[in-house]
Amino acid sequence: MTRVHIVGAGLAGLSAAVRLAAAGRRVTVYESSGHAGGRCRSFHDSVLDAQIDNGNHLLLTGNRSAMAYLAQIGAADTLAGPRDAAFPFIDLQSGARWTVRPNAGRLPWWILCPGRRPPGSRAVDFLAALRLRNAAADATVRDLLGNTGALYPAFWEPLAVAALNTPADCAAAAPLWHVLTETFALGAASCRPLIARDGLSASFVDPALAFLARTGADIRFAHRLRDMARRDGRISHLDFAESGVVVQPSDAVILALPPAGLTSVFPDIPVPDGSHAIVNVHFRLDAPPAGKDPATLMGLVGGVAQWLFVRGDIASVTISAADRLADDSAERIAAMTWQDVSRALGLGETPVPRCRVVKERRATFSQTPAAMRLRPGTVTKLANLFLAGDWTGTGLPATIESAIRSGHDAAEAVLKA
Repeated sequence: MTRVHIVGAGLAGLSAAVRLAAAGRRVTVYESSGHAGGRCRSFHDSVLDAQIDNGNHLLLTGNRSAMAYLAQIGAADTLAGPRDAAFPFIDLQSGARWTVRPNAGRLPWWILCPGRRPPGSRAVDFLAALRLRNAAADATVRDLLGNTGALYPAFWEPLAVAALNTPADCAAAAPLWHVLTETFALGAASCRPLIARDGLSASFVDPALAFLARTGADIRFAHRLRDMARRDGRISHLDFAESGVVVQPSDAVILALPPAGLTSVFPDIPVPDGSHAIVNVHFRLDAPPAGKDPATLMGLVGGVAQWLFVRGDIASVTISAADRLADDSAERIAAMTWQDVSRALGLGETPVPRCRVVKERRATFSQTPAAMRLRPGTVTKLANLFLAGDWTGTGLPATIESAIRSGHDAAEAVLKA
């Protein structure tokens, strides 16, 4: 029976492995580090004495690939969020608060209700989203949405920066259209916000590893791919630092690596160049905030961070496109972002609590129009070699949904090959 060799145990590699194992294929996954999940993982932090995520990730109920993946590994009930599609925001400069509340159904009458949209915005400003449908290849988010008045800083910009991890004035506009058509455009049922209730590993990684173990998949950690041999238009050998693996004529190979990792072993394929940082700060509060759900998120406007996540007594903020901030000291970053957190949660002038600053200096590729044109597809010129990763040509921004969808696409390509 055909064996599929999957290099990389991030979400792209795991989702491909799960799909293939469920289809009865023999699967071996190779991971250079000692853990699976890539950027999507949790760990116990000694300073906070708590389990925290490497980075904060927001999902929406319309993320169909992520939802299908969680259902397949038996983790569909591990996400938490508000019962309704509600996105609370605060303007940290003025103190104004509002909640974006899409309605049920595809007819977006909610944009006509001032109480369901940002203050000062107009219903006609939402219609600017239609410009994204036929966005030119070189169009940026600011080009198409920057003239929407109060709606731009209060909704479009934080949404785009969070999704694309690229400043809005140079972020490609086209991927945002795919986000909207799969979530907000379908109504409240497809855009309810969700976060991992007990952490990213508990939702996306540990159940996947358990599923793969039950299906007999082979997971090999501490295996770094150094090179690949080719013969007759196929990959014939994988050269790991620890050992070599012969790829049989009927086998397939999926490279689920970041762009730099792919280039080091397969330089034939142009890949998106450049990257942007994400900075996450996790604070251990004295107690869970009063009046808040156990799992809460809030958009932050006019501050350092863009999004606040609260899970129990851990409050975390995410700063996307944070290249300049990533060079600051952890102490300065914590002090600046704690001001955002204390204002948003109404904690008053309180000292900075115990915290952990996590800097991901190359979190995603720089999602500019030029970079989007370099995203490769799943199928390569070699008959048994396929690609997966959030940076490949899924049409979506480099998110959890994109990573999982790329893994599913690679698995389907293998099954059809």
